[in-house]
Amino acid sequence: MSAPAEIQHRPSYPVQVLAVAGRSLAQLVRTPSHSRRAEAARKMARHWLYLAATGAVLIIVLMLLLDKTEIELMPPRGTPSLWPIRILTDFGKDNYVLLALAAALAVVALIAAAKHGTSRALWLGLGTRLQFLLLSVGVSVLIGEVLKYTIGRGRPFVGGKANPYNFIPFQGTEAHFSLPSGHAVTAFALAFAVSALWPRLRVFMFTYAIVIVLTRLVLLAHHPSDVVAGALVGIVGAMAVRYWFAARRLGFAIQGDGTILALPGPGLGRFKRVAHSPSAP
Repeated sequence: MSAPAEIQHRPSYPVQVLAVAGRSLAQLVRTPSHSRRAEAARKMARHWLYLAATGAVLIIVLMLLLDKTEIELMPPRGTPSLWPIRILTDFGKDNYVLLALAAALAVVALIAAAKHGTSRALWLGLGTRLQFLLLSVGVSVLIGEVLKYTIGRGRPFVGGKANPYNFIPFQGTEAHFSLPSGHAVTAFALAFAVSALWPRLRVFMFTYAIVIVLTRLVLLAHHPSDVVAGALVGIVGAMAVRYWFAARRLGFAIQGDGTILALPGPGLGRFKRVAHSPSAP
């Protein structure tokens, strides 16, 4: 007995995987189509200006009044009792966060390729949101790395003393990669991105980000102004990626006043219901 035509001609699983990957990449580079994207761009520019002005003033004040005092109060670098802090700080390491997000995105793509109909649509929706998280962190980290290289600020006690004005631009060494803090960039970009998609997680995510930046201060990896600058870069970078997605109607909607809001996404309950129902052809 021959199989139905739609089953006989269904593409193989590797072809389905390639199709899912191609679709996911194509949607990111397609022409912006949202009619309110200009309003959203203007609103984002105003927010950027406010953040930049406020952040610049705060960073300068911290450099002048707090950076030197704060690092002199911290325990010496390498203190054995700080081992829990050294473990905790790795939860904000850009390589680990990006790898985790990329792995989750790959798993979702592999699952989506095996699904059909409504079930596939739900998994693809989750994949779009993971793309947003991955790019929010990735773009912010890239901006942060360029700034680190350009600014060349020495980490605490590099040179043998507490000198918050130790700058060697374009030095390109780890010792002079202090401003902005990479962990702060990663943590705040992730916190903003997750909160943009799931506002109920806002308090949890920004608490996580604050804890990460505090570990950087305790471990004498950065000055207070470094982590403030990192937080600013992370938020600004994630805002730019959110606008990119909203302008292409990916995961976000733009209201009349330019406000960007997350579209309702796939929830765990919806996945469970689909998992127990027959897949559409």
